[in-house]
Amino acid sequence: MKTSYVYFMTNKNNTVIYVGVTSDLKRRVFQHKSKTYKGFTSKYNCDKLVYYETFQDIKLAISREKQIKAGNRKRKITLITTLNPDWTDLSEGWLFDV
Repeated sequence: MKTSYVYFMTNKNNTVIYVGVTSDLKRRVFQHKSKTYKGFTSKYNCDKLVYYETFQDIKLAISREKQIKAGNRKRKITLITTLNPDWTDLSEGWLFDV
């Protein structure tokens, strides 16, 4: 099985939270940072990875993404602050040119 991820991206002021799912977290974060695709994260400058969960089954990851998206902002903030209280960019040091 290929590892999959549910992840949160935010902007520099932590005012917007984007929830996504991917099977290649480093590549996907690079795409968000470089604004490869025009959409929500490029429009709202979501270029900071602040949270992610790892899954061994993409179906479980997609199910978790839907569960998180169905929740409110407060629950997303709680998830982030539990593991990343300073909202630091978890992709810092991953060595990509943006």
